[in-house]
Amino acid sequence: MSYEARSREIADALIAIEGVGFRPTSPITFKSGIKSPVYCDNRRFPFWPEQWAKVIRGFEALIVEREIPVDVVAGVEAAGIPHSAALGFSMRLPSIFIRKELKEHGTKRRVEGGDVAGRRVVLVEDLVTTGGSSIAAVEALRAEGAVVSDCLAIISYDFPEAVELFERAGIRLHATTKFQAVLESALERAMIDEAGAAVVRDWLEEPRSWAKRHGFE
Repeated sequence: MSYEARSREIADALIAIEGVGFRPTSPITFKSGIKSPVYCDNRRFPFWPEQWAKVIRGFEALIVEREIPVDVVAGVEAAGIPHSAALGFSMRLPSIFIRKELKEHGTKRRVEGGDVAGRRVVLVEDLVTTGGSSIAAVEALRAEGAVVSDCLAIISYDFPEAVELFERAGIRLHATTKFQAVLESALERAMIDEAGAAVVRDWLEEPRSWAKRHGFE
């Protein structure tokens, strides 16, 4: 199966499990402060194993096709952990997770599950927006001696600031599906009309100024 076919298959799966919502007239606010006319909830996938399997197969295909070096699979707390654990299990690879911050109890470590020193670790995210949490996880892994060059995500918004951040960190980002494929799937199912889709496309191009330009600030 080609990347384009898999991308559309996973986009359709995301729509099927109601993991995408469009709110062009009542945007939500991300943790970063960015207001958005759309949201993706990939945390729904584990409840739908048939659709989730397509995501895990998509990750495996990317690793093979793009020759991604991997000894250990890592997930970012919390949404990335189910996907990284499932991928590691499917590929018979060790899996670990990275805390978003140090805890004052227990081992007081950010990287949990095993020793990554000198090992090639691929990071797994459910969704990449600005890229900040992904790069913070990469830095935590590298601080433990891991070799990290690639990040897998179910979907990325491909914001310019995220692209720049990954490039500066020397990380290649690989998404199983493109948001354009999700938008096309939603249009076919009349989840959104062309006017709403135009609003979403405008947001993808300039996410930080979008709210002000559309009168939401």
